[in-house]
Amino acid sequence: MSVKANFCWLLFWWFPACRAEPGVEIAKPAARAVSSGDMISWSMGLLIVLSLFFLCVWGMRKLTVLSVNGAEKMRIVGGISLGMREKVILLQAGKKQLILGVTPGRIQTLHILEGDDCLLKEEPLTSAQETGGFAKKLMQVMKGRSDA
Repeated sequence: MSVKANFCWLLFWWFPACRAEPGVEIAKPAARAVSSGDMISWSMGLLIVLSLFFLCVWGMRKLTVLSVNGAEKMRIVGGISLGMREKVILLQAGKKQLILGVTPGRIQTLHILEGDDCLLKEEPLTSAQETGGFAKKLMQVMKGRSDA
């Protein structure tokens, strides 16, 4: 046998056997009752863990929104429910519109609309256009109040 094997055998089998005396019961510590201080510390630990979890989820949502490049190219224009689990959705993808049938186990293209056949011809507003419109309205309101 090698030195390592002899040492392991000595450490794990022989030493515990030397400490235990036959016929002697080892006293086990009495079970401790749970106090209100224990409950408070467990609750605080749970709150810390849950807050870290939700903070990470929030951070991931913010990071994924920033990294998406083609979000303006695809959007859901509308949809109707046909039952508890079935829907028909109108999806705008670039200059095409797709009518999709959505069920829990399947998404199927029902029809593709292109060019003049498109149902809604509005282009989605970019954030710069939305901000400009809001800025114009805010300036009008501020001018109106300063004149009065």
